Amino acid sequence: MITYQVEHNLSPAEFKEVLIKSTLGERRPVDDSERIKAMVDNANLIITARDNDKLVGVSRSVTDFVYCTYLSDLAVDKAYQKLGIGKELIRLTKKETPQATLILLAAPAAEYYYPHIGMTKTDVCFLLKDLNDLK
Repeated sequence: MITYQVEHNLSPAEFKEVLIKSTLGERRPVDDSERIKAMVDNANLIITARDNDKLVGVSRSVTDFVYCTYLSDLAVDKAYQKLGIGKELIRLTKKETPQATLILLAAPAAEYYYPHIGMTKTDVCFLLKDLNDLK
């Protein structure tokens, strides 16, 4: 059973591991432990998905909680993809910041996923203005 929670003390090592096990490790500084630690430390909204204690997904955002939420990393372990974990991480991120527009830049492999779940494609990013638009 997958459990989700807002996490305030995510381990940089766990974060790095899920980046590598997803496709994001190819585009993130996983070999720079100081930057990975700073990415975790400086995010102000992190939601995780765990299978028992094992981290299998993470949504890492920077937000003001009222106007915009930049979802900078949405990573799901490849072995757990296509189970709705990414969509649930997005839903919970939006639920934590209901007034804010959720903004993300899609990884090339995920470009067609976001419109499929109800996000609006723009020329430069994807927006989710209302939680009810998430399909």
